[in-house]
Amino acid sequence: MRLGLLAGPIGATAKVDMDLVLEAESLGFDSVWNSEAWGSDAITSISWMAAKTTKLKIGSSIVQMLARTPAMTAMSAMTLDALSGGRLILGLGLSGPQVIEGWHGKPFPKKPLTYTREYITILRAIFAREEKLQFDGEYFQIPYKGDDALGLGKPLKCILRGRPDIPIYTGSITPRSIAQCGEICDGLSLIFTNPDKFDVVQKSLDRGFARSPGKQTSQFDIAATVMVSVGDDLDALRKPMKAQLSLYIGGMGAKDKNFYKDYISSLGFVTECEKIQDAYLAGRPKEALSLVPDQLVDAFYLVGPKERITERFATWKDSPVTSMLLNTQQPEAIRLMAELADS
Repeated sequence: MRLGLLAGPIGATAKVDMDLVLEAESLGFDSVWNSEAWGSDAITSISWMAAKTTKLKIGSSIVQMLARTPAMTAMSAMTLDALSGGRLILGLGLSGPQVIEGWHGKPFPKKPLTYTREYITILRAIFAREEKLQFDGEYFQIPYKGDDALGLGKPLKCILRGRPDIPIYTGSITPRSIAQCGEICDGLSLIFTNPDKFDVVQKSLDRGFARSPGKQTSQFDIAATVMVSVGDDLDALRKPMKAQLSLYIGGMGAKDKNFYKDYISSLGFVTECEKIQDAYLAGRPKEALSLVPDQLVDAFYLVGPKERITERFATWKDSPVTSMLLNTQQPEAIRLMAELADS
């Protein structure tokens, strides 16, 4: 199993722990990643990390598609990939209606799968540089021909000659989006993964693989983000993990439109998710936090003494997950995981 490190800034300060990143590189980690929400962006931070490393692949998990045109994402990706010596993994995601409409001020697509397919098709055409870019889809028309167009747009080909096969992952969690990822992408980025229930994800991936004859599924990367915390005080170590879960289950969507809550429910926690969401949406976040059971944390994350993590990691190694992206600030955690991955 390959190891990655989720290391970019996610809070109120734009700071990257480069000591941790460089130690991960020295330990033989495969990649380093960052995501974005409504604070620091992913491209800037992974560019910073690319400039200070030499071997680690540099991944975005995820950049928000609706915040950028496909051409702008392609330009950023090709530039960073070239400057880093071909180390970029481009992870994409739609985010959700609350962020897209509430922060970016754009409508969330009513057909998210169509939007994603068009976006990735355009990216691959730009990367390939086989001809000038033209696209006529439901969401994208290039050159633009809308009623408010000046009519002066003309097809262009990217000036930069880059790597045509920059790998593209999507952060997908609904059954249909996971299937689409299996069909058109090079990897799947999972924010939550239960290795004991991976068949839920695998069934959707297999539907996508079946729609792409000849695809080398053995080269498809399943990258699971996993919080890791080493120590003896389980209650204290689980607390930030429970806070993340209560936020995503309760607050990252409306009552009937929360992709995260639906996905976690499908992994065996239906009743727990209903209670957490009800408390959170009723304005009782502390109660929602208290309703996150230890079993939910332990299903998704690695927490506790070395022996406990070692025992649980065995399940991960037996799962179809091919890359584990560690969300941790502990040097002892990345050292332990490097040791376990090599054993």
